[in-house]
Amino acid sequence: MKANVAVLLGGRSVEHEISVISAVQAINCLDTEKYEIYPVYIAKDCSMYYGECLRDIASYRDIPAMLAKCEPVYFLSEGGKTYLYPHKRKFFGKPKPVALIDVALPVVHGTNVEDGTTQGFLRAYNLPFAGCDVLASAVCMDKFATKMLLRAAGIPVLDCLLFSQAEAKGFGTIIKSVEEKFGYPVIVKPVNLGSSVGISRAKSGEELEEALSLAFTFAERVLVEPAVQNLREVNCAVLGDADEAIPSECEEPVATDEILSYADKYLEGGQKSGGSKGMASLKRKIPAEISPELKKNIQDAAVKAFKCLGCEGVVRIDFLTDRETGEFWLNELNTIPGSLAFYLWEPIGIKYPELLDRLISLALKRHRKQSEIVYSFDTNILASAGAFGSKGSKGNR
Repeated sequence: MKANVAVLLGGRSVEHEISVISAVQAINCLDTEKYEIYPVYIAKDCSMYYGECLRDIASYRDIPAMLAKCEPVYFLSEGGKTYLYPHKRKFFGKPKPVALIDVALPVVHGTNVEDGTTQGFLRAYNLPFAGCDVLASAVCMDKFATKMLLRAAGIPVLDCLLFSQAEAKGFGTIIKSVEEKFGYPVIVKPVNLGSSVGISRAKSGEELEEALSLAFTFAERVLVEPAVQNLREVNCAVLGDADEAIPSECEEPVATDEILSYADKYLEGGQKSGGSKGMASLKRKIPAEISPELKKNIQDAAVKAFKCLGCEGVVRIDFLTDRETGEFWLNELNTIPGSLAFYLWEPIGIKYPELLDRLISLALKRHRKQSEIVYSFDTNILASAGAFGSKGSKGNR
């Protein structure tokens, strides 16, 4: 019997469009002999839709027209099982569900979806889902929290300064703090976004002010860190869970500027073909042109960080290295990476359909473990609630 898989895409995020690209790739690579696929599109107003047209990337050129062909839906938990129901009610009788969902595959990126929000939603509905759980998703989305935890674990990260919007009036205090701590150049980034959105390099006070203005457009908190000289970026993915985790091949993405931009990641590869292939279209060197020693150190650090932060599923971990000294620093963890980082697994013999199989298997394994944990116990406290009055038991002591 086939498993019913709900593939979640979209969401209220600046990375909404990238999610669509990644999810459609995944939908087209899932083994249809094993899975019945139910694409669930989360619109930017957070409403959800189901429809066969969601499988076709061309449908998203006109989203209002696409949604007119789709059915508004919602999840409902009944008897320990999770169903996808249509919003449209029948005049008589109970509405028929679209499907009983066995497992969810969230392919969502960015704030409000990848940061534990979607994961918490699915947990509340007792629905198995692929990828990191709530805590790991939330922590990895927050670049400052990630740095603090990794530093405590002995994993190299760059020093940084954290600023909030409350400190941003005039930027004078921030600029002074940055100049005293690091000098220039520095990198400015929103604390909780991915896909290089809102990230800038600043070489002067004027450029720093512009970079801060941009970053604060996308987030309430902003991170400033020193720019790495002789920069080379190296990425490595990790697949697994706490029991076993394996590293992928390493890649070196190629930037058109001093930092890898949103356009580098998602637009450059699609200019000639008329559409992006997501992270798979990025210009890159696979394997990365680094020494065997550096490769092993990065792979070891990636697996250590993955386990340290309680990650599961597939996570792409991005590193910064100095070409001259060989030093490296962990930059960030992407808990639902663009294109699910399938291009990093193919060189070591794991094709995309197999990667998706493993993600679904890991999701079901975690759910089985969680089902063995006791989350409640029977008490009779509410049976005598009226005896306590409006103040409860404490007020009657």
